[in-house]
Amino acid sequence: MGSEIVIMPIMLGVVFGIAYLYFSTRNRERLALIEKGVDASVFMKGRQRTSPVWKVLILNLSMLLMSIGVGIFVAALLEMALQMKDDIIYPSVIFAFSGLGLFIGFNLTKKMDDKA
Repeated sequence: MGSEIVIMPIMLGVVFGIAYLYFSTRNRERLALIEKGVDASVFMKGRQRTSPVWKVLILNLSMLLMSIGVGIFVAALLEMALQMKDDIIYPSVIFAFSGLGLFIGFNLTKKMDDKA
């Protein structure tokens, strides 16, 4: 019963730890580059060619939601055609199609970045 109270601080601590490590490591790398005399334009070098974040987010979210819908439809067809148990077929097909949709979204995002 008390485990619910312990899980939330642990999850928040993990998120805080990951963010702290990311920003502190990035800061140390930048300070080391500045000490060596590297120009500050190095920090902005990769940002000109990338697509806007909102386009990537919408593309991946739409691919994920469409693939979940297709997964539910295919699972219903498989359940009717093969007389399989619905508690086995639905999660497996939905997760498989979700992964496929995210993979397709990743490839489309990569193509969109190559064009820009």
